[in-house]
Amino acid sequence: MSVESSKETVASAGMQRRHHDAPDARLTDGAHCDVVVVGAGGGGLTAALSAACMGMDVIVLEKAPVFGGITAISGGGVWIPCNHIAKRMGIHDTPEDALTYFRQCAGEYYDEERARAFLGAGPEMIEFLEKNTEVVFDVAVGRPDYHPLIPGANLGGGRTIHPKSYNARKLGSEVARLKPPSPEMTFLGLMIKPGPDLRHFLNVFRSVESTSFVARRVLCHFRDLLLHGRAMNLSNGNALIGRLAKSAFDRGVRIHTSVAASELVMEGQRVVGVRFTDASSTGTVHARRGVVLASGGFPHDIEKRRQLFAHAPTGYEHWSPAPETHTGDGIRMAEAVNAHFDTRLSNPAGWAPVSLVPRENGKFVAFAHLIDRQKPGFIAVTRTGRRFVNEANSYHDFGLALAAACTGEAETCAFLVASLATVRRYGIGAVKPAPVPYKSHLRTGYLIQADTLDALAKKAGIDLAELQRTVDDFNRSAASGKDPLFGRGENPYNRYNGDPSHRPNPCIAPLGRGPFCAVKLVMGELGTFAGIRSDAHGRALDISGEVIPGLYAAGNDMLNVMGGDYMSGGSTLGPGMVAGYMAARDMVDRPA
Repeated sequence: MSVESSKETVASAGMQRRHHDAPDARLTDGAHCDVVVVGAGGGGLTAALSAACMGMDVIVLEKAPVFGGITAISGGGVWIPCNHIAKRMGIHDTPEDALTYFRQCAGEYYDEERARAFLGAGPEMIEFLEKNTEVVFDVAVGRPDYHPLIPGANLGGGRTIHPKSYNARKLGSEVARLKPPSPEMTFLGLMIKPGPDLRHFLNVFRSVESTSFVARRVLCHFRDLLLHGRAMNLSNGNALIGRLAKSAFDRGVRIHTSVAASELVMEGQRVVGVRFTDASSTGTVHARRGVVLASGGFPHDIEKRRQLFAHAPTGYEHWSPAPETHTGDGIRMAEAVNAHFDTRLSNPAGWAPVSLVPRENGKFVAFAHLIDRQKPGFIAVTRTGRRFVNEANSYHDFGLALAAACTGEAETCAFLVASLATVRRYGIGAVKPAPVPYKSHLRTGYLIQADTLDALAKKAGIDLAELQRTVDDFNRSAASGKDPLFGRGENPYNRYNGDPSHRPNPCIAPLGRGPFCAVKLVMGELGTFAGIRSDAHGRALDISGEVIPGLYAAGNDMLNVMGGDYMSGGSTLGPGMVAGYMAARDMVDRPA
């Protein structure tokens, strides 16, 4: 179904759904609908909203007490080459370039049919959502793909788009069920958009314009805290989920939280429903058209981590920022009906270095290091005291290098090292830049600080002599903005994430004088890649490659379309949402 051919269906469906039961009404055993979606993250809600816009009756089952999944705490970037928003802004891109880049990045795991389906349906999905729902996007201008030197890469931005900010008041009482962003990733709950907004916050005392911008944002945020107890100006992934959910509610989609899907219901060879469990009962919900599995992949499935993550031999040597409810439920349910859980990829997950932030309850939060490593004045070293990577490369490439550097070691870890002055300028992990106080992180042990490099090495357990040698070598070339060892700051993606005000290289500066600081980095991910194999329509396949009628995979439950590579910002969310849209489109084109 194309965007144009769906207009009449969308218009009539909107009128039909407005008088549905309240979206948060209790789910009853024996309920019927057209589509059941398991999981209320970006992929699941896109499937639900698209299906509802196309005239179908939809029920969403979400295991957590809140909806949003990992999307709600993400940056919200969506990778969609050749989208109409970029075209409207005059940003050049072609399907041929996108396919060339895709093929080069995926390598031996390239799937021509699925790649073409994704690249074709992606722009269609964005146009469909913008025409029919409250989901609207901005282009990340100037943001290059993650491998800018590979043929077909886009250097001028436009392929990664971000949701526009959203007023949470539009959700009404449902805002209470929207998963809030992680406190460690915000400033007192204030969400800061990447790009220009973040630069204003980093330059708050260096520019009158930035001071004014930050003052307005902070004052409005404090007003919201007083009146509503939470941020109401939603940004990043929280804005995307807010927009998807509000549009879904308006179309009559019933999103049931604290309801865990446990088993697929079969009628012959066809999937016709889902068994579920909530706080007080179990039951079955029947689906006339199909079931979409989008429960967040397996980041907290210890057994699958043990099997697939080489750095986690027991399954416990890995820390994911994903919600703890993402335990592989959708994949297990699919495997039980002979769906193919495919692990033939270059990587089973999208790696990211994380640090473990202690909380008062004794638990830790995995903080993904996305925007600090690239800034001037930082280096990353293993316990050997040696650098092992271009610190300004993507989080996925950083993770690959970290795992390789620690092969055979007792622990896969590194340390991000900088002077205290640099930490106060840019922040490091969960430690915010000045003027936000930082000494509480010293008390918890999250931030390691010492007057000299030798003392820092002793505290952190890093080789003393090698660390000093590494810093001396780095400083000599960094003074002129060079990194002979890894070429940091020499490609457009590196420079995009650096400090544009720093010359000659926005990613390189000597470490400077003490005191020095360090934060320990361990292995995490931003989404699992191994998943349910599906065809170009999103339909789940069995071990022999045959379609399982009535079963679809989206989000991180599906096999990664990129072959296990992380091509650019939004490389998990983009394909996950497109798969949800394609599933809905297929159910319309292929009635039960």
